Order: sequence, then C-alpha cells, then structure tokens
Amino acid sequence: MNEHSAGGSFQRLVDLTRTLRSSDGCAWDRAQTIETLRPHLIEEFHEVLEALDASEDAGLRDELGDLLFLVVFMAQIASEDDRFDIAGIIEGLTAKLVRRHPHVFGDAVASTPDEVRSSWEKTKLEESTHRSRRSILDGLPRDLSSLLTARRIQEKAGAVGFDWKDISDVLDKVREELGELEEELDGGDEERLRDEVGDLLFSIVNLARFVRVDPDQALRQTNLKFRRRFACIEERFADEKLSEVGLDEMDRIWNEAKDADGEDR
Repeated sequence: MNEHSAGGSFQRLVDLTRTLRSSDGCAWDRAQTIETLRPHLIEEFHEVLEALDASEDAGLRDELGDLLFLVVFMAQIASEDDRFDIAGIIEGLTAKLVRRHPHVFGDAVASTPDEVRSSWEKTKLEESTHRSRRSILDGLPRDLSSLLTARRIQEKAGAVGFDWKDISDVLDKVREELGELEEELDGGDEERLRDEVGDLLFSIVNLARFVRVDPDQALRQTNLKFRRRFACIEERFADEKLSEVGLDEMDRIWNEAKDADGEDR
C-alpha cells in the first residue's frame, strides 16, 4: 500500500469515528468517555499479544486495527472537549521521533542498538516533559507486568552505563541468587524467601535481556506450552480423577506430548 492510499484510509477512519460520535451516529459510541474506554484498551492490547502468539497475520492485522480504532476514538472524544485531536497526536509523535533519532535526522552517531537506546534515554531526559523527573527510572507505567518493569528498569540503568559488561557476569549473578535462595529454604522466614525469589527473578530477566529474549513473551510461550501439554493429560484421563492417576502416568503422557512438539529435553 502506498503512502497516499494509507493516508486516505486513515482519514476515512477518522471521519467514520466522528460520524459514530455524532447525533446521527451510534448511541453506544456517543455514551463513551476516555475513562470508559480504558478496559477496552487493555483488552485490545492483550488480544494483540494473543494474535502475536498465534503468528497469524490476518488475526494480527485485525487486532491492530481494533487497537488503532481506540486511539482514534479517544482522540475524537478529546477533540470534542477542546483538549487535543488526532492531528496533534501525530504531530507530537512525529516531532518526538525526529528529536529522539539524532543519529538519523541529525549529526549524532549511534550505529548499534545499544548505542541507539543509550542516546534515546539521554534525549528523553532533556525533554521538557521529563525534566521534573528525579530519576531516569521515573515514568514507568504502574500497569506494566512485573517482568516487563524489571526489563525496562535494567534497560534504563544500562543506558547510562550501570550494567554488566559480559554475559558470564550475568550468569554468575544468577547462580549467586539461586544459592542465596537455597540457603533460605530451611529458614522458614517468608519475607526473606520472597526477597530471594524476587532477586532470582530479577537476575533471570537480566539474563534474558543479555541474550535479547523478551522475558514476558518467553514466559507467555511457556505458559501456552504447559497448557497444551497438560490438556493432553486431561484428555487421556478424561474418565478418571487426575488426583488418583499418579505422577508417573501423568508424566508419561506429558513426555509423549513433548515428543509430539519435537522436543527431546
């Protein structure tokens, strides 16, 4: 699709959204506010993630469309209250992207992804909307998953040089945290155990970052894999109580399901 047709399609979406909000439009759409759309935004975001997990382009296209509609919808509501409009959103985004890519649109040099991220974070700190922040870690959304928050904290700290130099150091840290957790297992101190589990998880996220694996996506895939294999166990023993089947028999079916996935580990 060329630039002009994309622009025309977007304008039709904006016009359609305005019609839906008009007096001759849809009663449900007219009744919405930015706040009432919040749960729909969260739902659509997770549906995009599910489409990504499924690796189906048609589904992903549709879900991204739903997400885009909510952005346009919220902008339309805001424009009716003279707060901002979709054009302002686009203009602000365009200016920000140019500003945060001085290695593309200016004279700065950043030839690797890590150099680009470091430049991005430093440029953000110079922006007026970020000058009031006392820490480079300020501004992370409260609703981010704990795994994603840990990753973003590490990325932001790493962008200013507070980072491990080599993956071997990261692996040593993982082993260290696992050892500290093992030492607390017999202690019975729930708070200390929680702290050590948190430290271990944080170090695992760091390891994932070093090997360029999204820890949240990795865990999502493992969850899906577990559910798929466990479903095989439930199907095999559908006429029996699982609690009475026994671990050995369930593990046998699990391994069959794992072999069917093509895994030998």
